[in-house]
Amino acid sequence: MQQPALRKKTMPGLYQAASQASRQSQSIYYWSLGSYLVLLVCAAWVSFQWPANIAGAISSAILFMVTLAILVGLRIKRPDDIWYNGRAVAESVKTRTWRWMMRAEPYAMTNAEAARSRFTDDLREILRQNENLSQYFGNQSVASAPISKEMEAVRALPVEERIAIYRRERIEAQEHWYESKAKANRTQAQRWFWISVALHSIAIMMLVYRVSSPTQSLPIEVISTAAGAALTWLQSKKFNELGSSYTLTAHEIALMLNEAALTKGEQALSVLVLNSETAFSREHTQWAARKNG
Repeated sequence: MQQPALRKKTMPGLYQAASQASRQSQSIYYWSLGSYLVLLVCAAWVSFQWPANIAGAISSAILFMVTLAILVGLRIKRPDDIWYNGRAVAESVKTRTWRWMMRAEPYAMTNAEAARSRFTDDLREILRQNENLSQYFGNQSVASAPISKEMEAVRALPVEERIAIYRRERIEAQEHWYESKAKANRTQAQRWFWISVALHSIAIMMLVYRVSSPTQSLPIEVISTAAGAALTWLQSKKFNELGSSYTLTAHEIALMLNEAALTKGEQALSVLVLNSETAFSREHTQWAARKNG
């Protein structure tokens, strides 16, 4: 029997809506922050380039006003909160979806209607607890069925095939995701660290040069602003923290794969799913806590 393909669009509509809202808010947050930092550097450059020019002063003032507007907008709209809240809802729905498809607790009942009813009630409770997030949901994804045909097909499979699907499409997929994210974050952390070091070094060299040539006009303030912007971007993206966290989780998932290889029977599958989903949820909770901290 050919195993059904599981894709994001086969997940419940609530998962798709929350995930989409999270991605959009994340993009808005980082685009706004990046624009804010770039405009700060531009304003410093304009101020340096035309220090005694009225047009330059007005242009610099306008740029600073725009950066202030972005800063106030981020404070009022809080797209980062929407991003994390949406991600938390999406992950909660995904965890319950995998438990339901694998017939793990609390959806281990043999009565199909009872299992469907319990799953639907749980999704309804998640939505009730996050009513404020619903205003950011897209209409199309919300209208999707809470239980897709692919989900039903997986739940109906024999236990051996469900174990294979869970190992391949949940555990192995998560391991690959965390490994790739850990590598990408380590690379970005090193890149932005050295960019910041280079900018600070340039500023120091300019200061040293000014000692020997005090009348020389150098864009020290511009370089200093750029160095601060690079450091702010590095800290906001949390490349170092995420790289370490994702690496640790990838190692933990590798242990889950070994456990999955030894799993046989409904009860063992239920235990595997509960342990694995708890680990996935714990990593996400810790990540969100670091952000709020």
